[in-house]
Amino acid sequence: MSFILICLSILAILHTTHAQNDQQDYLNAHNAARALVDVTNVVWNATMAAYAQNYANQRKVDCNLVTSGGPYGENLATNSGAFTGIAAVNLWVAEKTYYDHPTNTCASGHVCGHYTQVVWQNSIQLGCARVQCTNNGWWFVICSYYPRGNIAGQAPY
Repeated sequence: MSFILICLSILAILHTTHAQNDQQDYLNAHNAARALVDVTNVVWNATMAAYAQNYANQRKVDCNLVTSGGPYGENLATNSGAFTGIAAVNLWVAEKTYYDHPTNTCASGHVCGHYTQVVWQNSIQLGCARVQCTNNGWWFVICSYYPRGNIAGQAPY
């Protein structure tokens, strides 16, 4: 009986580590935010996900929030503990509080460009990745968007 409990515990831990980090989780979190402002859903792009994974693998040694400089729009996040992909998207979406759509501006002293990239109406493809950093054990999350958003002078929706 104790062997069965140990096996179930291991399965629960493995499930928890993969929960909230798969393709559908990223899509659901993004599309929920997009639906609130009547923007069409993003779809998963495997090429962009591979790009994001490659870049995340490069950042895992230092966990620095440095953009890749690549061809896609990009959101980055890092945090400790059980920081999931959904938690990263929720962090970006929480910037909505500071975004004023009628004036297309962000409240003074705040950031909202991560949020506007999540809901950018022309960004219709998505690829994300998550890695655990080797320098501090934190998690690094990247989502790539195509076409890129946050174009100066344009509103996201």
